[in-house]
Amino acid sequence: MGYFKLEDIKKINTLKFHFIQWNEKNHVLTVFLDRANKKNALHPQMINEIAFVFQYASYNDNVRALLLKANGDVFCSGLDLKAVSGDLENNISTVPQPNSKILIAEIFNKLYKPKICQLEGDVYAGGLLLVAGCNYVISLDDLKFGLPEVKRGIFPMQVMESLSKIMPARNVIDWCVRGYNLKSEMAHSLGLVSKICSKENIDLIVNNWLMEVTDNSPKAIQYGLEAFDKISSSESNHEYLLKMLELVLNSDDAKEGVSAFKEKRNPNWK
Repeated sequence: MGYFKLEDIKKINTLKFHFIQWNEKNHVLTVFLDRANKKNALHPQMINEIAFVFQYASYNDNVRALLLKANGDVFCSGLDLKAVSGDLENNISTVPQPNSKILIAEIFNKLYKPKICQLEGDVYAGGLLLVAGCNYVISLDDLKFGLPEVKRGIFPMQVMESLSKIMPARNVIDWCVRGYNLKSEMAHSLGLVSKICSKENIDLIVNNWLMEVTDNSPKAIQYGLEAFDKISSSESNHEYLLKMLELVLNSDDAKEGVSAFKEKRNPNWK
């Protein structure tokens, strides 16, 4: 993972983050998605901030695990299509620009430390890249997991690849093609979610998991996760899928699907 210069990473405490919050305590780096007013949709600079703090976690030997959470009632609604089309929200972020295009799946795969997702809100579309990138997912028992892209003339290319490492291939294709929502129980049965629980218990369960992980050998875990990444690496796949996503985003169907969604009407596919 080398999207940013090491000299910039070392200045992390002097930088302003606009789209996420983070803190470091007891060998755990906690990252909060913090764009609740936009359902934590992934703005380009938000992705830069996530990648930056993940690279910091990778370089910092004091960090033994990463906890991913979100503020608001939606964990992540996927890519911010308005921002991608050039309608960028003003922000105060001083996190530098990366030296190459960020592949979301890769920032998870290349962080060779345990990553746990504490899921307390619904997750849709590209938000599932964040969930699938974690080694362990603790979810509330009443959430929705959705892939609505095909209803907008888009296809979840990179999400499909990440899910295919976790779920049976036929279930992945069916979900991507039909675009429905899964409930927590089904997400658990398919392997996307590690454990479901009530809101009253989730903090305790997550903290117990983190204590257990951080008590174990950090070097052994790091080498093990690096080895796992090497035997299952698909960097070229992610680059190809990003190109395919850009192709579909520029298609007439995508333009019609997004317009229909904004105008609250059924799309008219040509």
